[in-house]
Amino acid sequence: MSDVSIGLSLLGLLICLLMLRMPIGITLISVSFSGLWILKGPKVAWGALAMIPYQFSASWVLSSIPMFLLLGYICFYMGLTQGLFRAARLWLSWLPGGLGISAIAGAAGFAAVSGSSIACSATIGRIAVPEMLKARYEPGFAGALVAAAGTIGALIPPSIILILYGIIAQQSIAKLFLGGLAAGLVTIFAYVTLIFLRAKFQPGVAPRIDVQVTRAEKLAALWETWPLILTVITIFGGIFFGVFTPTEAGAAGAFIALIIAIAKGEFTWKRLQTAAFETLLSTSMLLIIGIGASLLTRFLTISGAAKYLSGLVISAGVDPTLLMIGMVLIYLLLGMFLEPLGCMLLTLPILLPILHAQGFDMILFGIILCKLLEIGMLTPPVGMNVFVVKSVVGNSIRTGQIFRGVMWFIILDLCLVALFWTVPEIITTLPAMIR
Repeated sequence: MSDVSIGLSLLGLLICLLMLRMPIGITLISVSFSGLWILKGPKVAWGALAMIPYQFSASWVLSSIPMFLLLGYICFYMGLTQGLFRAARLWLSWLPGGLGISAIAGAAGFAAVSGSSIACSATIGRIAVPEMLKARYEPGFAGALVAAAGTIGALIPPSIILILYGIIAQQSIAKLFLGGLAAGLVTIFAYVTLIFLRAKFQPGVAPRIDVQVTRAEKLAALWETWPLILTVITIFGGIFFGVFTPTEAGAAGAFIALIIAIAKGEFTWKRLQTAAFETLLSTSMLLIIGIGASLLTRFLTISGAAKYLSGLVISAGVDPTLLMIGMVLIYLLLGMFLEPLGCMLLTLPILLPILHAQGFDMILFGIILCKLLEIGMLTPPVGMNVFVVKSVVGNSIRTGQIFRGVMWFIILDLCLVALFWTVPEIITTLPAMIR
């Protein structure tokens, strides 16, 4: 049996194990380690296992991940994000679908400090869905729009997916952040437009509510969001004007959020301990997955499987647009069964050589990849955001209702992917403004 055949066989085994919901990091490490053992013997396998974890985790850029995670957890546990939905509701409730639009606005604000799709869905769902159900929103639509709103968390910086993509693809994190910001803003506009039009032409789906509030109450609610606004301005302003790097931005944001929490009287040692523990837990999980992906890359390179698959595509002379359509279909299929990080880290070792050979803009591809991965958070049978929303709302909404509701947003997201591909300037203009 040739090395390439062994590589392809174990790659197939890896995909099967991940679809059976085996832990991503452990599966990547064990299959890659076994493959190296089979190909090169125990000495090479143990040598790779001893060397690659250090090579991966000793990256300076990687240190931004725990800092951005800490920033998000501090903002969450110190209550700095609590006023987001309330402020949005008071200012936007007069619109058709105003509560749904408020949930999107709240998710966008939370996304700017969390970087996590699941955290975004859980936080906004806990607050917004009961309000929408009370206003007689169609249950499936209420749950679906919050599940879709959570996907904004992976686009708007600080995005953990974009950081990991930047490290693996060796692309500028700052440029990816600015490209993600552009894509996130376009996505927010598209979601708001969809909710507005459905509420306008199908009032029973999202009834308009009449909230009688004074201008003073609106301004007071808006003032409650100042901690988050200050933190976000610090992060984006610092990156854009070169005050600090994206790696330093996470630490700066976490420090400012902590100072604000102390100034507001929200700081307790218990809350800080919880935020630090959650940061350590999430960082450890991401590091294990990243180490597994690095081992997989080494195994696929040694076996020649990555070069073989890349050669097949390159020799076929596939048109870039046709290649992109193929990748969209692959990610839609994998997204039905795999989590975003596992899906990305499984495919990048194979796709990166093909993309470089075809002359793809790697910043544009990174943003489109992030968008495709987040569509996978909505598609059945393993739409994580849907199950997160279901878990926080209990029996008031059935899972099937949410899955039916998210189809509107999945179709819209696919249209946005097509838009980004055909009009790449939407994504590439902001990144081009920095070196």
